[in-house]
Amino acid sequence: MDVRQLEYFLAIVDHGGFNRAASALYLSQPTLSQSIQSLERELGSSLFHRIGRRAVLTQAGHTLVEPARAAVRSLELARASVGSVQALRGGALDIAAMPSQAVEPLAGLVQRFAEKYPGVMVTIRAAFTPRDVVELVRTGACELGLLATPGPLPEREVAVHPLGEQRFVLITPADGPFPAGRPVDCRDLHGHRLIVGQRGTGMRIFVDGLREQGIDLTVAVESEHRVSILPLVLKGAGLAVVTDAWRELAERAGAWVLDLEPPASLAVALISRRAELTPAARACLELASQDPSPNPAGPNPAGPNPARPNPARPDL
Repeated sequence: MDVRQLEYFLAIVDHGGFNRAASALYLSQPTLSQSIQSLERELGSSLFHRIGRRAVLTQAGHTLVEPARAAVRSLELARASVGSVQALRGGALDIAAMPSQAVEPLAGLVQRFAEKYPGVMVTIRAAFTPRDVVELVRTGACELGLLATPGPLPEREVAVHPLGEQRFVLITPADGPFPAGRPVDCRDLHGHRLIVGQRGTGMRIFVDGLREQGIDLTVAVESEHRVSILPLVLKGAGLAVVTDAWRELAERAGAWVLDLEPPASLAVALISRRAELTPAARACLELASQDPSPNPAGPNPAGPNPARPNPARPDL
């Protein structure tokens, strides 16, 4: 067994089959198949069920995924610790992030990182719940993760680097039911239609909690595509409870962003594996630590929402 065989094995897992993996690796499919067959002989077990053009992991294959990622990561660490990458003149950094936190604080962090280390390519992978982020980091699929959670941070499974909190706010169209610049009591959401994320997300947990308190609101739209929430609000499909990370983008688009009372927030953190990190990951964590509260909870420091929509609306 060698690391190249493990890289081929993970490529098939990540790309969903031999054809796509061979294309991504710039290999012929027979060459890839022969390498996997050799690995299976050495392990004494089949790793995939071949079903037409599909490759489905066997139980042995599932067992191999995590140690294979760890082995490949170890090799990447060895490569990244020498030469130009050691000086951060090259290399790569992959970060798993939930959608709201990809707006902020990730956008600001990546901007600062790219300005300081322009030779390092940053890859951002989508994760929709805190558990998704933890699994991508814990298994080695990503080196860093950015998550927000209403509960305790997952300190048993990964190393946690707190970044502060993000407060929940209400997004409404400019002609919505609440006046601009005034906090909204959560009880006043009674009878309104809301747009929410899927179960397991912080915003969904918050809205479900309001319903459990007897606030009779209607879930009008449930969307896994977080980027659709702001356009849906602007089109009048409903109101939305999101984190303060969306404030600047929402206000530029012409929506009103109103604080909710009583205040509630999510804890935001970067997480990393407990193993040794690449120089790029260490540099990113150091940059993040220099700005411990990139998007603090609380009212907009610039003042209340404007009385009219901003005419310079970005394309959404």
